[in-house]
Amino acid sequence: MTTTPQAAPETCSHLLDIETRRLASDEVVNLCESYQGQVILIVNTASRCGFTSQYEGLEALYRRYQDQGLVVLGFPSNDFANQEPGNEEEIEQFCRLTYSVEFPMFEKVHVKRGAASPLFQRLADAGAPYPKWNFYKYLIDREGRLVDHYVSFTKPDDRKIVRAIEKLL
Repeated sequence: MTTTPQAAPETCSHLLDIETRRLASDEVVNLCESYQGQVILIVNTASRCGFTSQYEGLEALYRRYQDQGLVVLGFPSNDFANQEPGNEEEIEQFCRLTYSVEFPMFEKVHVKRGAASPLFQRLADAGAPYPKWNFYKYLIDREGRLVDHYVSFTKPDDRKIVRAIEKLL
């Protein structure tokens, strides 16, 4: 069954009331205005990581559920073992050419405690851990609340992620 995403609530979630720049672009996006009202999976990504192949699963998840209101948001980070050393244009090209990524990707950020971007700081403030490696996943409900988080080893097609997403849709 295909449904349209619900309209964003009138009050912006503190977690999502953040402006961030699209990857390799000057376009600035307010996450609340653009995505609140949808189910959101936020992921810190890297192009040279043992988990990089998860791009494929993330894109498949996005394509499968986007018409029902799921959006995957990728945030490249070079915080772990220099596994995202490229500039934003190189990252964008790699993601599109290697994994046909169409889900929204944003500026390269820091995710570690003490240097985390505002989004990852707010995820931690909401009760999630700071990423300990690349491809940590954070599930946000339609009201902009943190629902759950998943470590790098949890693949995008893992039953617990899929069930949680389906429950929120």
